[in-house]
Amino acid sequence: MRTETKQRLAKLRHWRIRKKIIGTKERPRMSVRFTNKNICVQFVDDTAGVTLASASTLSKSIPDRDKLGANATSAKTIGALAAEAAQSKGIKQIVFDRSGARFHGKVKALADAAREAGLQF
Repeated sequence: MRTETKQRLAKLRHWRIRKKIIGTKERPRMSVRFTNKNICVQFVDDTAGVTLASASTLSKSIPDRDKLGANATSAKTIGALAAEAAQSKGIKQIVFDRSGARFHGKVKALADAAREAGLQF
C-alpha cells in the first residue's frame, strides 16, 4: 500500500473518532499521540480549547528520559506520569482518544498504566 494512502486512511480514522469524542472541564479528553521516537499525552478541554495537563517523553522533568522511546515499556511509564500530572490538576475521569491507533500494544499499555494510577475511563 502506498504511503499517501496509509496517511489518508489514518487521517480519516482520526477524524471519524474525533467527531464522537469531546472533552469537557469535568471529563477532559486524554489525547495520545505516538511518533516513531516519542509519546505525547495531553488532557484537553475541547469546550474551552485549553490543554489542562500533559506528559511526554520529551519532558525535562522525567528521570532517565534518554532511555525512553516509542515502545510499550515507555508507554507504561508515560501513562503513569500522565495520570499523576492529571490528578495534580484535579482530573479523575477522562475520555480516551487513541488518535486513530488500534487499542493494542503501546496504546493498551499506556491506557492500562493510566488506569492503574487512578484515572477512570
